[in-house]
Amino acid sequence: MNALVEDLRTSPAHGGAIPRPVAQARLALLGTGTVGSAVLARLAAWQDSGFAPGLQLAHVANSRRAVDGEAGLAPGLARARLDGSDQASRLDDVPAALRGAGKSIVVDATASAEVAARHAAWLEQGIHVVTACKLARGTSLAGWQAVEVAKSRGGSQYGDAATVGAGLPLLRSIRDLRAGGDRIHAVAGVLSGSLAWLFNHYDGLRPFSGFVRNARDAGYTEPDPREDLSGEDVRRKLLILARAAGVALEQEAVEVTSLVPPDMAALGRGEVDAALPRLDPLLRQRYAQAYKNGEVLRFVARLEQGRARVGLESLPADHALAGGAGTDNRVAIWSDRYRDQPLVIQGPGAGAEVTAAGLLDDVLRIAAS
Repeated sequence: MNALVEDLRTSPAHGGAIPRPVAQARLALLGTGTVGSAVLARLAAWQDSGFAPGLQLAHVANSRRAVDGEAGLAPGLARARLDGSDQASRLDDVPAALRGAGKSIVVDATASAEVAARHAAWLEQGIHVVTACKLARGTSLAGWQAVEVAKSRGGSQYGDAATVGAGLPLLRSIRDLRAGGDRIHAVAGVLSGSLAWLFNHYDGLRPFSGFVRNARDAGYTEPDPREDLSGEDVRRKLLILARAAGVALEQEAVEVTSLVPPDMAALGRGEVDAALPRLDPLLRQRYAQAYKNGEVLRFVARLEQGRARVGLESLPADHALAGGAGTDNRVAIWSDRYRDQPLVIQGPGAGAEVTAAGLLDDVLRIAAS
């Protein structure tokens, strides 16, 4: 059994003895929103339970403030220390804050393009990066290649499991298949937790706009739901999967069919809520046609024969992507090994806790490597 898995299974949280610690690593946590707060809570729970993975929290920052701890910051107190700090948050300070014994790991729990733009530089300095942000890997091909080159030059690792599927073993499965000599033929999936929730609940009777408001109020969509409904977030996730599968696509190569009509896309953010009912006639029509055919609506990303597309599809009820519930992601992978029946991976594709767990899984893997 893998030593890291053995460590996790013998932790008090799993009912076993205290595990042997993995290699010492110093962490800089950037972002203390919902995901960053969940990372701190998970680290604090490990500390309270006696699980000792050898991680030391050296730096915590949000967009305004930062706090350092040369001897380490207690995760349960880090947020209060940050709120009371008069130290300005500067990305240039991160490498110095990580100096010390053991590996240096940046945990990027932001959605910041400015932070993502620093990933390659940190990697080239030998600082490992773990992130849930898709902007470095899921936008331009040049940005993806910059991360690859920086990893090679710095001898560093890039943990991106949480960028797609909130830590579900999607990227790891694709990479492991390729490492074993398998060839990926196609990938298709429901990659948005918010859109999964919408089409798992939409019944064609009540207005679709009402479901969008409910999803927004529950925190499943972005405050401006057009960011979800446009399919742009799904495009980024599909690009990350495609590149992991060995298909070096540019972002413009992904065909995206948005659910947002052009006139609604042009509105100011404050005008969006009142305009949501514009979605209702089209979605009612699409639902009625699918229901007539005994099918269901799903927002699907597809990579087939080197081509990629994202959009709403009507699928047979027994289709590999038609199942799931709530915010579940569901992804099918066809390869030499899984030619006739795809490998299907399903699980929660959104949520602060599962995303934080995915980030820290990558941290533990890097620390133990």
